[in-house]
Amino acid sequence: MPSKSRELSPKELEGFAAELEALRARTVADIGEQDAKYIRRVYSAVRYFEVAGRGLLFLGIFPPAFILGTLFLAISKILDNMELGHNVMHGQYDWMRDPKFNGKSFEWDIVATGDNWRKTHNYRHHTYTNIKGMDEDIGYGILRLFPEQRWRPGYLWQPIYSIIFAFLFQWGVAIQELRLGLWFSGRVSKEKMKKEFAPLGAKMKRQLIKDYVIFPLLAGPFFLPVMLGNLIANGLRNLWTFSVIFCGHFTADVEVFPKSVLKNETRGHWYVRQLRGSSNLKGSKVFHILTGNLSHQIEHHLFPDIPARRYAEMAVEVKEICQRYDQHYNTGSMLKQYSQVIWRIIRYAFPGGKPTFSVRRVAAES
Repeated sequence: MPSKSRELSPKELEGFAAELEALRARTVADIGEQDAKYIRRVYSAVRYFEVAGRGLLFLGIFPPAFILGTLFLAISKILDNMELGHNVMHGQYDWMRDPKFNGKSFEWDIVATGDNWRKTHNYRHHTYTNIKGMDEDIGYGILRLFPEQRWRPGYLWQPIYSIIFAFLFQWGVAIQELRLGLWFSGRVSKEKMKKEFAPLGAKMKRQLIKDYVIFPLLAGPFFLPVMLGNLIANGLRNLWTFSVIFCGHFTADVEVFPKSVLKNETRGHWYVRQLRGSSNLKGSKVFHILTGNLSHQIEHHLFPDIPARRYAEMAVEVKEICQRYDQHYNTGSMLKQYSQVIWRIIRYAFPGGKPTFSVRRVAAES
């Protein structure tokens, strides 16, 4: 799809970057105790919802307790995944010098390891956002979402297996760093794969035992309701994170880029690429918290290490800057954005679609 944004001259790119850097500097200067209090409250909320959810599930033979317990546990897992884990691991709260919020060592409540996530997401995705062949988040290696991706017959099934992928999303995130395709093709040895899988396998084992053995056993005669509640809570968390992340990356106006954009890429070019490779979601304050403020995906890609609670206020100025530079600010309701994601999944399951790489075309300065 042709870009809805005007191509900027070198001078305009420099000005665009300077205004965003100034916004970042003002925000960083204001970060302090209120941000620390906020993330501590989120941390506490994760624990409170988990205790309440697991406690209610111990009475899971009664339908109201089962429903509420499952819902509270799902909320705990969503907050842990989105507003706590994802943002802390971006280093957004490293300035606190609190070991609980250290981005380099934080571990979250999903089967993926924090170390793997920091490599695939924090480094590769945020450095090479939407660059085909470098950003492994484009389709996560199993979905064709852009015409630039080569079509294979297996994609015909993606409208079906994408649903399975959504409910098992934490597992897709977990194995992403392994790059299993290299192993299947013989380019990675069995010994190397075994070594790389070891820490991930240990994490998977711990998560499975915790959710499906230990807590169900603690419930005694209510073993099955507790196990089922854990299964549903994990499924709801997976579906929610899949939905938010896909709405932030694969709507109709999101663009992909060839590797050539990296040649002589300036800070201004990088900012433009982050803007064009992201999309936002409109919603209430509670909605934004439950998305980990990834409903402000544009601001997250522009400022990944700024506390995400700041994105809503930054978005006002980012949008105004984009308007002055004739840059498309991609935002909409979740219904609108998700429908576009579904359209991509269905449309590109079939061959065709003319590649329309967003190639950096810098206008000559007058």
